[in-house]
Amino acid sequence: MTENVYTPLLKRALERRAPLLEALAAEGTDCCRLFHGIAEGLTGLTVDRYGGLVLAQTFREPLPPGDQLRLEEALRELLPYPFAFAYNHRGKKSSEPFEKWHRPSPAALAEFVCSEGGVKFLISARHRGIDPWLFLDLRAARRFVRNGAKGLSVLNLFAYTCGVGVCAAAGGAAEVWNVDFASSSLEVGRRNAELNGVPAEKFRNVNEDCLTTARQLAGLPAGGRYGQKTRHARFEPRSFDLVFLDPPAWAKSTLAAVDVVRDYPSLFKPALLACRPGGKVIATNHVASVDYAAWTETLKRCAQKAGRPLKSVTGLAPDADFPSFDGKPPLKVAVCGV
Repeated sequence: MTENVYTPLLKRALERRAPLLEALAAEGTDCCRLFHGIAEGLTGLTVDRYGGLVLAQTFREPLPPGDQLRLEEALRELLPYPFAFAYNHRGKKSSEPFEKWHRPSPAALAEFVCSEGGVKFLISARHRGIDPWLFLDLRAARRFVRNGAKGLSVLNLFAYTCGVGVCAAAGGAAEVWNVDFASSSLEVGRRNAELNGVPAEKFRNVNEDCLTTARQLAGLPAGGRYGQKTRHARFEPRSFDLVFLDPPAWAKSTLAAVDVVRDYPSLFKPALLACRPGGKVIATNHVASVDYAAWTETLKRCAQKAGRPLKSVTGLAPDADFPSFDGKPPLKVAVCGV
């Protein structure tokens, strides 16, 4: 009988993670990356656990139906807990419905609740977007926020489903603002907050363009791109104790454009100016080709020019379930003391 090609790869990956999985379980976490293909022998494939859901994803070529079955069989052989299995292809043809690639069981299409550090999050294998509702590589940053947010005011920019904001609130933040242009994502965030008993009065969701909102809070002009006159909510300048800046690699709207490779300072400056002296800005960059040292030098120069030189810059590496073959993980997180 031919050995399942996925079994040895997954077995080695799980053995490497044994200490981490034990530590995560001890902190109340049941969601993690089980297989990170680019560094573990099968580029383009990832396998993530979200509580009772195991989600496999491909980013280049889709898995043939036979391979989907073999992958699921290997996972069921190796994992010591029951789970629902779903597979999503997110490659060049990701605009096509996921159903073209895989039809999971009805159980896998239900909403699940997973836990991270005792904080609960909703997860769904299939929804109107293509990204999971919780990005697992950002766990270390959410842990940092959860452990250090007590009594703070927090501004969460590009909030998506408010994972960072919920962690801040669960960690005792006095006030949390979550800003994102996608109302559907913020609605998931609202439900996440409700799931954790976060009082609505200290958890504010702002369904607006992030850069325009941040510029107003920073006391900067906030017109549309190229001088366009567009409608947006008005905010008075104010400062937060902690600003979390987690932009996508590239995006545009009628109000602003995001380009973290060529123009990160346009994002960082308003985030910095919306942070009180003595506070922190936590900035992220997800582009693999960006060098951490060069990027943080850009942050320092931007802060110097803005008249708010940084007191410190400390990196936060992803947890060990996101191994990097060259020691340079795609996700870069910088904790900047203001």
